[in-house]
Amino acid sequence: MNLRPERREDPEVNLTPLIDVVFLLLIFFMVSTTFDREARLKIELPEATTEATQAPDEVLEIAINAAGDYFIDEQKLVNRKPETLKKAIAQTLGERRNLPLIIRADGRTPHQAVVTAMDVASQLGLLQLSLATVHTDSSE
Repeated sequence: MNLRPERREDPEVNLTPLIDVVFLLLIFFMVSTTFDREARLKIELPEATTEATQAPDEVLEIAINAAGDYFIDEQKLVNRKPETLKKAIAQTLGERRNLPLIIRADGRTPHQAVVTAMDVASQLGLLQLSLATVHTDSSE
């Protein structure tokens, strides 16, 4: 008779394969996930119609060529300074501050020249400002 109790071994759980599987799943999800950029700029662009509107009888038109030179009533200003543009617009307008202003800029005009013209118009209190464009037929 054997009176000693039988010695049992406690079962062991080997965690090494489980950890390997978890790491593989982690790598898989990291590679396959796409991250949405929170810093992306969200802009809602305005809509415009293609219908032409009736132009007023009397308008002040500023033309800007590709070099950034300003023209008021087809006369070139002596320089590109905002002060010169402001004086020329004020002189052309006189007391007619409610006159609509149309800025007609070349497609290659520096952006700063157009912004300067808009800023000068704002400083003079002109409220009706339009940017002239041409209609291109998209079917061509």
